[in-house]
Amino acid sequence: MLLRALVKRPARAPTSQIGATWRLERIDLDHVRRYNAAFGFAGVAIPVTFLYLLAQRAQLATMLACPIPFRIPGLIHVENRLALHGPAPHDAPLALATALHLPPPAPNGALHCVLETRAFDGERLAFSCDSTYLIRRGSRASRAAPQPDAPSGQALGRWTVAHDAGRRYAALSGDWNPIHLWPWSARLMGMRAPIIHGAHTLAKACSLLQASTERDIAALWCHFRQPVALGADVTLLAGGSDGEFAVMCGGRLAMEGRYS
Repeated sequence: MLLRALVKRPARAPTSQIGATWRLERIDLDHVRRYNAAFGFAGVAIPVTFLYLLAQRAQLATMLACPIPFRIPGLIHVENRLALHGPAPHDAPLALATALHLPPPAPNGALHCVLETRAFDGERLAFSCDSTYLIRRGSRASRAAPQPDAPSGQALGRWTVAHDAGRRYAALSGDWNPIHLWPWSARLMGMRAPIIHGAHTLAKACSLLQASTERDIAALWCHFRQPVALGADVTLLAGGSDGEFAVMCGGRLAMEGRYS
């Protein structure tokens, strides 16, 4: 899939609505155990952030199977919404219906795509995942917006992103986007330095939030404000309101979100 993504040429324009449905035979519980161990999730339950890995497979497969007017390598994850609508079945097949939408360009010219995935256990909606990716950056003049104020809140945890964390998470998730791997591969994609996957930061935050509340998170929304470089120090803060959280990196807001 990585090689196909690297060589896939952008279409001039999508000819119809972009979407496909994929069958997942079962959730690999050994994969879940390795994921839980990597991020410190207690027990053997399937974390809501693990479901992004399943949805992302369907999203990538859809982009490979359908004509899309952009290149897949170099996409930057900017927002995600996850919700578990009932028990996630691990011993039954799931149908993952994925649709891709292209909103109009932002006022500064930035272009995004939104991938919506709905996973069905028969007729029952098991989980949903909406992922937004940046395709093209906006103009620099328009991007000069004031930075959000640093949130106030209790520090729930701190960690340092290892220099090989991008490659280790790629092996765990299957997301081998070059911007996360090595300095040279990130520069080929227009990045100054490699950054960690947004889903990696979200998973680490989710595990700390569950540990602090002693309850499993069923729904999660986040906006990735700034990239987190490999080797960076990161802090998770509880927000001012129940269910709000923020991730700080280098004194700047890297991610904000809500959970329930």
